[in-house]
Amino acid sequence: MSELPVVVIGAGPQGLAAAAHLVERDENVVVIERGHGPAAAVSEWGHVRLFSAWPELTDAAARRLLEPTGWSAPASGYPTGSEWVSEYLVPLADAFGARIHYATTVTGVARQGRDKVVDAGRKSQPFVVHTVDAGGTESRLLARAVVDASGTWSLPNPAGADGFPALGETAASELISYRIPADVSDLAGSHVVVVGAGHSATHAVLRLSELARRSPGTRVTWLLRRGSAANVFGGGIGDELPERAALGSRARKVIDDGVVDLVTGFRVAEFQQGADGLTVVAEDGREVPNVGRVFALTGFRPDTGMLRELRIDLDPTLEAVAGIASEIDPNIHSCGSVSATGARELAQPEQGFFIVGVKSYGRAPTFLALTGFEQVRSVAAHLVGDHEAAGRNELTLPDTGVCGGSGDFDDNAGSCCAAPATLQIGARPVAVG
Repeated sequence: MSELPVVVIGAGPQGLAAAAHLVERDENVVVIERGHGPAAAVSEWGHVRLFSAWPELTDAAARRLLEPTGWSAPASGYPTGSEWVSEYLVPLADAFGARIHYATTVTGVARQGRDKVVDAGRKSQPFVVHTVDAGGTESRLLARAVVDASGTWSLPNPAGADGFPALGETAASELISYRIPADVSDLAGSHVVVVGAGHSATHAVLRLSELARRSPGTRVTWLLRRGSAANVFGGGIGDELPERAALGSRARKVIDDGVVDLVTGFRVAEFQQGADGLTVVAEDGREVPNVGRVFALTGFRPDTGMLRELRIDLDPTLEAVAGIASEIDPNIHSCGSVSATGARELAQPEQGFFIVGVKSYGRAPTFLALTGFEQVRSVAAHLVGDHEAAGRNELTLPDTGVCGGSGDFDDNAGSCCAAPATLQIGARPVAVG
C-alpha cells in the first residue's frame, strides 16, 4: 500500500499543518475539503479576534514550506479569523496546489471490502474514502492512511441543558443562532439572550453590550448553566494569554456596570413562543420572557457518522479520542494545563487512522492551535516510520490560570485549578481563539 496517498480530511489549520509535515517528509498527500476554499470554518467566524498571538498560530513545517516563496510569518499581534486565513492559511493551501480537493464532502471512511464487523484480512486492506462533490458526483479514493482533521464546527451543541434540543428549540430555530454574531445592529431595542459560558459566549455578550450602551431599550441577558460565574472571567494575572484575561475583565465590567444581566444556574428546558417573543424556561421553572433573539453558544461536538464503518475508540463522556481523554478533561484541565498528545495517545484500533485537532478533543473546550500542531507533527512522523520523532514532546503551552468545563457546575462559590487572581483590564476588544 506504500504507493497510496495519505488522505487528510479538512483543509483547516490542523489539516494543512498535517499536509505540510507529510509533504516535508516526501509523502504523497491528498487533502479533501468540504468548503470552496481553505479554512472554510475559520472564515465563518472571520470577524472574531483570536486571543492567541501570531507566533502560536503558525506551524513549523508550514513555515518552512512557505518561507522559500517569500512569505514571512507575522511576528506579533492577534489576528482576526479572516486575517489568519488570508495571511497564513490561504498561502499555505496555495502551496499544495492540486493536492487539495475543494467542494468535496467525505461521506464515509472504511477498509476496502470490509465493513466494521469483518476481521479477516482487515489490516492488510487499504482505507477507502467515500466522497461526493458539489455536483453530486460520488467517488472513492484509496489511501494507506487517513488523518481526520475535519473539526466540529458543523455540529454545535443545542441550548437544551441535557444535551438535546430544549422543548420548542427546533420550532423556534429562526430566533436562535449558534454562531457568534458579526453584526448586531438589527437587534437594537430588543431583548437578546446569550446562553453559554465559554469564550464564544463572552465575545457575543461584549458585542451586544456595545449595542446596549449606544441603543437605549436594548437588553442583554447572559444565562450560565453553572452555579457560579467565577471562572467565566478568565485567569487574570495567572493567564499567560493576556488578551484572554482582558476579554474576561471586560465581561466582568459590563456586568458590574449593569449593562448585561447575568443569571447563573439557569439550565434551559424550554422555549415558548408568544406574541411578545420567546420565553426561555429553566429546569427549575424560572423564566426569561420577551426575548427577541437567542445566541446559544454552548460548544460543539464531533460528528462521527462518516466513521461508522471504522473501529474507533472514543471516550464515552467527552467523545474525545480515548487515549487523550484523561489529559484534556475540562473538569480538571484548562487549555494550558493539558499535556502534549501525539501519535501514541491518538492511535486507534484501525492502524493508520488518526483523529486530530479539535475533533480529537470531542466535547472538551480546552483545545489550542499549538496543541493541534504538535499532534500532527507527531502523527506525520509516525506515518513515515520515524518513531523517535513521533515520541518526542515539542510542545510548550501558556498557562491559563483558569479551569473550564463543568467542575463547578453546582458550586455557587466557584473553583479553579489555579490560585485566585486579580483580573487585568486590557486595552483592546479581542476575543476567542
